[in-house]
Amino acid sequence: MIRVLFLCHGNICRSPMAQYVFEDMVAKEGKAEAFYIDSAATSTEEIGNPIHRGTRSKLIEKGIPFGDHRAVQLRKADYKNYDYLIGMDRYNIKNITRMVGGDKENKVYKLLDFTGHSRDIADPWYTGEFETTYQDVQEGCRAFLKYLKENGILN
Repeated sequence: MIRVLFLCHGNICRSPMAQYVFEDMVAKEGKAEAFYIDSAATSTEEIGNPIHRGTRSKLIEKGIPFGDHRAVQLRKADYKNYDYLIGMDRYNIKNITRMVGGDKENKVYKLLDFTGHSRDIADPWYTGEFETTYQDVQEGCRAFLKYLKENGILN
């Protein structure tokens, strides 16, 4: 099983969006059983809160199913429990690495690293641009899935 944890600052916008977009992608490929996918925050600001209404609306608009998500914070133990810890921006990466005590096993990535143009995914909590965030998340998730296939990690 491939264990993937998507991370952002609060775990109410970008990381749950990536979680559900990626879950939908792998399900449509018939590969859902090969994955355990979740999301978490690098901060404590939104712990216990549901998905942001803008993310929820975007997922509904795109026909992507989602669950009764509540924000949780990354734990140090998550580093050993996941194969991939995927952040949305350079600040997430810095915080993930600090919180888990380094990245000796090279498990920490920025989502758009898989696309060949490693830019940050803007936080729609600040920008209000949920469509732009969705497009970036979808591009990153497609590229991550392609990476897993091309590297023989997913058959």
